Amino acid sequence: MSPNSVTPGSVRSAAALNEQIRALWIRSGGSLSPQERAEYELLVVQWAAAVRGEVIEAA
Repeated sequence: MSPNSVTPGSVRSAAALNEQIRALWIRSGGSLSPQERAEYELLVVQWAAAVRGEVIEAA
């Protein structure tokens, strides 16, 4: 998956995003290429937003 394949504003759970982050690290063998680094950064931002959204819903 490339960073461009993620639809801005798409709604995914924090758990699903966390799984994608873990899979990216496994695929990369623990060393991210510049493209993988960009994907990782995008996923982390989306994960943080999902966590905030889930916390707000729980409140």
